[in-house]
Amino acid sequence: MKTKPIGLYVHIPFCIKKCAYCDFCSFPTSSVDISLTEEYVDALVEEIESYRELNLTLDTVFIGGGTPSLLSVHQLAKIMRSVEKAFRLLPNTEVTLEANPATELQKKALDLKTLGVNRISIGLQSIHENELKILGRIHSYNDFLDTYKAVRDAGIGNVNVDLMYAIPEQTLMSLDKTLSEIISHRPEHISLYSLILEEGTPLYNKRPSLTLPSEDEECDMYYHAAEKLRGAGYSHYEISNYSLNSRECRHNLKYWHCEDYIGVGLAAHSCFQGVRYANTTSLSGYINDKSHRRIKSDVLSFDDRRFEYAMLGLRLKEGISLSEYEKSFGEDFMATRTELVTKLSVGGYLTVGDGRISLTEQGFYVSNHILAELI
Repeated sequence: MKTKPIGLYVHIPFCIKKCAYCDFCSFPTSSVDISLTEEYVDALVEEIESYRELNLTLDTVFIGGGTPSLLSVHQLAKIMRSVEKAFRLLPNTEVTLEANPATELQKKALDLKTLGVNRISIGLQSIHENELKILGRIHSYNDFLDTYKAVRDAGIGNVNVDLMYAIPEQTLMSLDKTLSEIISHRPEHISLYSLILEEGTPLYNKRPSLTLPSEDEECDMYYHAAEKLRGAGYSHYEISNYSLNSRECRHNLKYWHCEDYIGVGLAAHSCFQGVRYANTTSLSGYINDKSHRRIKSDVLSFDDRRFEYAMLGLRLKEGISLSEYEKSFGEDFMATRTELVTKLSVGGYLTVGDGRISLTEQGFYVSNHILAELI
């Protein structure tokens, strides 16, 4: 039987400075010996090449972080060569690299294109200096403009821009200005996330002194952004993601479609052949002890698979296929949910039609509550 192509996530845990809202597994380069980045890349290559005997095919690669764009071209080339040795890459493989605008990508863009990177995800968040400063971002809007131009000049024709709303001091007007500016550049993809104050982060600790948008203001921001982006031709295909025609992030779709993917690097997660596993979050442990890189492994139960199919699928505008659900899990999704689905449909939170169930724009905004009720 022909094996379906999978996705590969590669984690780079280094950044120049950790953002004030970030709780990801990452380390500012100022806090680690610079030689550790090279040692980490070598360990990463070793883990990547450990998959060689499985003879797997990839059609997406996502190099995330942290800030992958701060690595040297030599280090990124070493990683890409190891991926090409360990896996078979289809000709149309989507290869994404996350980038911070302050990492002088204009000096690397052509080299990245040569290495096979064909999609760049730029972390901008806002065009306004006061909002960037509050978030602890190290770049300016001008840095973004220089980066975006360099990426386009290099011939990379698939770009995502990460934006945020509900930032302290942000207003509906300032968000609208950010959206208008980015839309004018016509990136193929825009991710728009609500700022979440994660416990233990500097921004969380400052929350009593922050001027945060009210719940009503945050709601207005969400609906305004959705309407503005749709009006500009961007499809709201997932709760936090918008794309021009056929430019959805193919790698992330694997997560939402419950397809197989492998994660390599510090704190990376995988879901492969019915098993979910995770790597260590210890940087020294990852580099120095390859026998203990994987710290957790769980076989997905029937209930796990059923829950994830519905929960992840309903994050997408397309929703889930009722016939596929029944075929996969031997039960009618609607059987025990008819009354609830009717109530949510009447309330404007979801729709049922053409054999599918999906959330509406209103349902997207309160998706956590809807999914908790529905699943």
